[in-house]
Amino acid sequence: MTRTRISVLAGAAVLAAAGLGAGVAIAASGSPGQPAAAAASPTPAASASPGYSWYRSMMAGYLGGGGMMGGSSDGWMMSPAGYQWMTGGTGAPGWMRGQDLPAFMMGGAAGTDPGTVMGTLFADAPGPRVSAAQAAALGTQVPAGATASRAGNTITFTTSTVRLAILASPSGGKDETFRAAGLTNPRIVVPAGARVSIQVINADSDTAHGLVITASGATASWMPMMTAAPAFPGSALWFLGKPTTAGMHAGTLTFTAATPGSYQYLCPVPGHAQEGMAGTFTVR
Repeated sequence: MTRTRISVLAGAAVLAAAGLGAGVAIAASGSPGQPAAAAASPTPAASASPGYSWYRSMMAGYLGGGGMMGGSSDGWMMSPAGYQWMTGGTGAPGWMRGQDLPAFMMGGAAGTDPGTVMGTLFADAPGPRVSAAQAAALGTQVPAGATASRAGNTITFTTSTVRLAILASPSGGKDETFRAAGLTNPRIVVPAGARVSIQVINADSDTAHGLVITASGATASWMPMMTAAPAFPGSALWFLGKPTTAGMHAGTLTFTAATPGSYQYLCPVPGHAQEGMAGTFTVR
């Protein structure tokens, strides 16, 4: 099987998961909102259809109990409006309605990076935004309760509440990396039992990014979003669309670092972790 064929098949799997992953990432931020084109009330037929019952059951399997997508989202994504948008409502991306399939899906030369496809498809997805200036400030700020060591490339927290902002692939640094407290892919150390809140901001102009905290060694996988289970309930934000004129997509992971050990944080978009978009997350 050719590399192109493998990429196309992998892309199909990614996009199938993306239909769930984007909404989960957005809803995990606490401000899911709605796509502009789906803001109108859904038709009564949508909520009464057998398809909607199946959709709720299927989504509950993914979202319940911190399943594949990590965290929980049973609000807008489970609603009739979410069902219409995700399964072909007028606000859904064209590929969901069988139109305008991305060149990547067709095996064309226009795109071979699934992150680019995902970033474009969900560029206008709902969720909070931050400006470029806000993102730049957050990416250099040392959080309260932490010390940052440039020599050791480490951010160490000593408090039971951890709040941290991480920029995905910001300008002025190496591509496919994270930046936090002015450091690139720093080791992050938190106390066991700490309540952790990580704001992730996609600062990359042309591709989707996300962040998941998982077991060590997950960077070996080309498609960690299919293989890297979250280490803690709520410790995954599978991806955010690329920035638009409205700002940079942002989302927040919130979880308890319950078990001491060494973990990894990485971008789950296919290929990104292998390219170096990963770091160590230590609970001690």
